[in-house]
Amino acid sequence: MSQAFIAEIQDLQAAITFCRPEKHNALEITDLEALDATLIKLAAQSDLRTLVLRAEGKSFCAGVDFGSVAGHDWRDNPLERVTDRLENMPFPTLCILQGGVYGGGTDLALACDFRLGARGIKCFIPPAKLGIQYHPHGLKRAVTRLGLGPAKRLFLATESFDDTEMLRCNFVDWLVSPEDLHAHGEVLAKTLAGLAPQAVRGMKQSLNEIANGLFDERAARDRAAASFRTEDFQEGRRAMTEKRPPRFSGR
Repeated sequence: MSQAFIAEIQDLQAAITFCRPEKHNALEITDLEALDATLIKLAAQSDLRTLVLRAEGKSFCAGVDFGSVAGHDWRDNPLERVTDRLENMPFPTLCILQGGVYGGGTDLALACDFRLGARGIKCFIPPAKLGIQYHPHGLKRAVTRLGLGPAKRLFLATESFDDTEMLRCNFVDWLVSPEDLHAHGEVLAKTLAGLAPQAVRGMKQSLNEIANGLFDERAARDRAAASFRTEDFQEGRRAMTEKRPPRFSGR
């Protein structure tokens, strides 16, 4: 197992914690390969309801460690594979940004469904200052999440965004004080884990397809119709009538 991160599962929730704070949680090629393998295993677990991505230290993630860049054939980009895998996880993903996010770390954050940030964070993407062209899927992800203007400011003008600008351009969905970050993250993760998993998975798939121009309307209609025949739908109706939290089984 890579020493750059720790993967844990508790109840219905999975968590991946970057734990190399002395290097701003930069990831080497082998770390990305291990992270990809971990995501594959988590995606195959039908009982999981959500994944939280978080980090230790002053930075969330500084992207790829430049010491591992030389000599790699970047036509097969391990960061691109990981971020694509993360974007397409079947259940909701939440990224908790306790510190600055740089380079490929921004792509890891944007590949998640939701981003919660602590006040005082900032982001910066340096490839243009290093003579590197960023991978295509990461550019597309930035445009679909942030819009063309903010994406060009980050990638072409290498502008640094502070927490206010990150909130304004939807890089983060919520911004809270550092003291409230952990508690707020726990509430969000618990909320996501408590929703009807089949309904959430189906709608996430449709929303991602719409954003990527791959929407299959017939398949989406079939999924929506099938949801009315699930045990979770019956449980949701009972819970609403009885005025209690639902207990969804995923069936």
